[in-house]
Amino acid sequence: MKKRNNYFKVRYGIFACAILLTGCSKEHSTEERIVVEDVKEVVESEKRDQQEMESDNVPLEENTKDMEDDTVDKAVEPEIVGADWSEYFNGLNGTAVIYDASNRQYTIYNDELAVDRRSPCSTFKIISSLTALEDGILDPEDSTREWSGEVFWNEDWNRDIDFSEAFRTSCVWYYRQLIDDIGQDRMQEELEKLQYGNCDISDWEGRLNTNNNNRALTGFWIESSLLISPKEQTEVMERIFGENSEYSEEIQNELKQVMLVTEQERTEISFYGKTGMGKTDGIAVDAWFTGFAETAEGKLYFCVRLGRTDGMNVSSLVAKEIAIKIVSDYSSQ
Repeated sequence: MKKRNNYFKVRYGIFACAILLTGCSKEHSTEERIVVEDVKEVVESEKRDQQEMESDNVPLEENTKDMEDDTVDKAVEPEIVGADWSEYFNGLNGTAVIYDASNRQYTIYNDELAVDRRSPCSTFKIISSLTALEDGILDPEDSTREWSGEVFWNEDWNRDIDFSEAFRTSCVWYYRQLIDDIGQDRMQEELEKLQYGNCDISDWEGRLNTNNNNRALTGFWIESSLLISPKEQTEVMERIFGENSEYSEEIQNELKQVMLVTEQERTEISFYGKTGMGKTDGIAVDAWFTGFAETAEGKLYFCVRLGRTDGMNVSSLVAKEIAIKIVSDYSSQ
């Protein structure tokens, strides 16, 4: 660097001498002007070289400081706030999560249970329907499947049934066939895309479900290998129905039609969701209602899960009632 500076000084001296020599006369000859311009060009070139060398020697963190100062971090984590919604649960063991997308805020009751992964049970019908619709395996206009004749405990399942009715009545045999048609590889791909809980479909047949050994009524999503937390449920709902969804509007609308809650009292909010319930040794240990609500301010993604509570009514219908009340009150604040 020192050698380079000395060279620069010498060239600058030549320029100065040229100026002194030509400055004695009021008018320069053509040759003198050419000399001066040549020297000035050399000096400017040397200045540029010097600046580049100095810039090269500046630490990387200093060179990028200005860029870092101008960069706004768009991946700010959503805020998480706690809420005391115990009055809605009336002694039931459970949790509730609301994700307010417009304000990027989670409101959570019973945060320990909110991150506890459990079997999704029939709430998984949202995901299996989504995947089948996306792959063309499910055509809502031609979706009737033939009943095998086996008599099931739910009378609504003992007949030929289409997609809408299968979703509404939570017909397990219908979805067992649908999921088999999707296949393990495709289902695994979709779960990883959605970041769906532990993404574990290893117990494809549902043999871990000790409450039911009927092949038509078991699967990895019913008290088996697949697990997801209530908070993750809301995140998955946003990935499907949020502003940055990778799914077509047509597919979203098909899902919304079957997820729409029609018996709600308040008409200014539209609720979409799916119930789910699982038992162990005949006792309800998981009761869900998860989905989203459309309000004037934007979408609210929600999930309510009830766990085992001895001596009390633990059911997905109760979870649904709690969720609608909490979300309705939340949106009116």
